[in-house]
Amino acid sequence: MKKNKVSVIICAGGTGERANLGKNKLLADLYGAPVLWHTLKKFDIPEINEIIVAAAETDLKEISAIAKPFGCKIVTGGKTRTESVLNALGHVTGDIVLIHDGARPFVTDKLILNCIESVKTYGSAVCAIPATDTAVYGHYSVITERLDRSSMYRVQTPQGFYTEDIIYAYNLAGGKTFHDDSEVYGEYIGEPRLIDGDPDNKKLTYRQDFDKAIPRVALANGMRTGFGCDVHAFGEGNFITLCGVKIECGKSLVSHSDGDAAVHAVMDALLSAAGLKDIGNYFPDSDARFKGADSIDLLKQVVKIIKDAGYAPANISVSIQADKPRLATYINPMQQNLADACGIAVEQTAVAAGTCEGLGFVGEGLGIAAYAVATLNKE
Repeated sequence: MKKNKVSVIICAGGTGERANLGKNKLLADLYGAPVLWHTLKKFDIPEINEIIVAAAETDLKEISAIAKPFGCKIVTGGKTRTESVLNALGHVTGDIVLIHDGARPFVTDKLILNCIESVKTYGSAVCAIPATDTAVYGHYSVITERLDRSSMYRVQTPQGFYTEDIIYAYNLAGGKTFHDDSEVYGEYIGEPRLIDGDPDNKKLTYRQDFDKAIPRVALANGMRTGFGCDVHAFGEGNFITLCGVKIECGKSLVSHSDGDAAVHAVMDALLSAAGLKDIGNYFPDSDARFKGADSIDLLKQVVKIIKDAGYAPANISVSIQADKPRLATYINPMQQNLADACGIAVEQTAVAAGTCEGLGFVGEGLGIAAYAVATLNKE
């Protein structure tokens, strides 16, 4: 029997507005690597023969760098998810195609394999979990109807189909916009098949989905403490910038600004400690003014912002995770640059550099991650 070739489309073209990160949420840090990297890693299994990533044009460069180690095809997405999937379907070569939200990095091998098997058996597969909360219709803030939750499900991805069926359905859809792929399939092909989803297969949507386990602001004896992190993938170039120090590397970090992940982590830590929004709010990557910007200059602006809010930097600690290049000889000038930008003594800063021993996104030499803790005093 001929073995089916399986492709997967990763939808990565959103803006992540509800996450309020100031950039595509799939480029944000999650456990030391971009969200998208975690998602792609889950589909890097023998049963998947082809990965296609649909990305917004503004994010193509950075997403291409993250996806390169997985041998992905990168296609430009559309204005809506429906348009993005339709564009990606034109590049699918597999007999079966799974379609998955890039913002669901907790998908498991079991879900992926069950999805494939359901397509082979029933022609479609839609991961879903039963609704457990009482469900109602509401109108003008009053309950107008109660729903039978015993037959209600919360739909997830991946969703799987025979490629020729879902392409046919999307072509019939014309310019209509749909919530997900099962809705397109159900409209033009037939009833989609439900399979067991996973409550842990959560879609990262809001800011608290990323850092709910990390207290953003701690108050004690008039002091405030904040945490920040950042991650960037390697791309073409010959040097990187960390804490304002240019370091020969044979590669560069892909970013809208100069890619200084360490300074970006410090900036977020300072803003977090002051109870303010993150750097994406003040320096969005959609703003041409910050293209190639010097992050040390941006850090100085952040210090002014927190001073206007009534706070001043007291201590800063940064931990940089990089398997390459080696950073030990650059620690002192890094500390000095941070101290100068924040208006504090060099003894009030700390910079540590470590490796990941060949493990994960950083360990595989795909990029650099940085974490920072900042303490503020009330002025």
